[in-house]
Amino acid sequence: MRAFEVNFDGLVGPTHNYAGLSVGNVASLKNADQASNPKQGALQGLAKMKALSDMGLKQAVLPPLERPDVNTLRLLGFKGSDAEVIQQASQQAPAIYAATCSASSMWTANACTVSPSADTKDAKVHFTAANLSNKFHRSIESPTTSRILKAIFSNDAHFVHHEPLPLGDHFGDEGAANHTRFCTDYQSTGVEFFVYGKYAFDATKPAPKKFPARQTFEASQAIARLHELSTNKTVFAQQHPDVIDAGVFHNDVIAVGNQNCLFYHENAFLNTEQVLSDLQNAFGEQPLHFVMVPEQLVSVKDAVHSYLFNSQLVTLGPDHMAIIAPGECHENEKVKSYLDSVILADNPIKEVKIYDVKQSMQNGGGPACLRQRVVLNETELAATNHSVFMNEQLFSTLNNWVEKHYRDTLTEKDLADPQLLEESRSALDELTRILNLGSVYPFQL
Repeated sequence: MRAFEVNFDGLVGPTHNYAGLSVGNVASLKNADQASNPKQGALQGLAKMKALSDMGLKQAVLPPLERPDVNTLRLLGFKGSDAEVIQQASQQAPAIYAATCSASSMWTANACTVSPSADTKDAKVHFTAANLSNKFHRSIESPTTSRILKAIFSNDAHFVHHEPLPLGDHFGDEGAANHTRFCTDYQSTGVEFFVYGKYAFDATKPAPKKFPARQTFEASQAIARLHELSTNKTVFAQQHPDVIDAGVFHNDVIAVGNQNCLFYHENAFLNTEQVLSDLQNAFGEQPLHFVMVPEQLVSVKDAVHSYLFNSQLVTLGPDHMAIIAPGECHENEKVKSYLDSVILADNPIKEVKIYDVKQSMQNGGGPACLRQRVVLNETELAATNHSVFMNEQLFSTLNNWVEKHYRDTLTEKDLADPQLLEESRSALDELTRILNLGSVYPFQL
């Protein structure tokens, strides 16, 4: 039975804003407090989704979360009507209020970790929503994210949904941003590759000093156990602490993999040779392509600022992969020069396609942050909610929906406007009908 990799892209929400909430994310901090352009951001994301769909890839949509998160504010002691809660929180605790307005749910690489049925003991697709415990503004996402995933993948004959790992630093889990799967073809058993930033229970091990390691070894192990993965087809590797301190907050900012190819920076991992050996041994007799970008050609700093590795690596045909890169990669001469050369080298990467996702980039996420990869066989695909899949009609409908509901610009002051919440709820209520999700948002329950 054939299987396909489906890209589920996060739709930029109507309250898309730049609050600079993510310590360790250079772009997020750099652009803090600038005016954002929600309408432009959503339209940019939809254009990228449609382009990938037009390439013949299977493309779907994940909706944004409701923001501001009034329910969380009520848990923190703010009372009264929704408008009164917003007024109190924005005036009395502006930092907390800004966190509950975060736009970060659009980066669905952090939504969950997914293991295909070809890899799991019970031959079902396993989902674990990420707890995102390292950042408060993201730690409040998983309840609604879980409801959305269950609304899309609802058939328990094919899909298993796990609870997020326990909150707290010891089991910090950032989802698929630190997880990659290698395979000969999507329907075959693959190698699941987990990258972590530190050991939570062993302070003697290497760890970053400046910025936090958001993914722990213990969390990665727990996900592998929950998903019932084969130990000889699972590889764990530590991200280099120095690159975390340089602004590489997730592995997908310094490496990206697909099928039989790992595209990575020279300084991405600790004990790189051992990591590559472990991957090849788990993969088997057929060779993996390890495409290493040397520091002397592209520095970690240039990689972070251009988000070279936060590109998507997709298969367009046999031995034919394409890098889906942000426009910033062509604005950096060293990165552009490297990309021009990589497609001429002996590896499966044959094309580079550039897309404008600047609204996401300025908030700290590139093309890879915007998507969650889900491998589904033909039966599982048929059991998935088809209303979320990109096509001409959905593209047109969602563009019209954005034009109808989104503001052109948004400032920090606008976030405290109760009318913005009403506008957002109206938009999301309509979106759940478009995507046939049922009631997934707190205001609908």
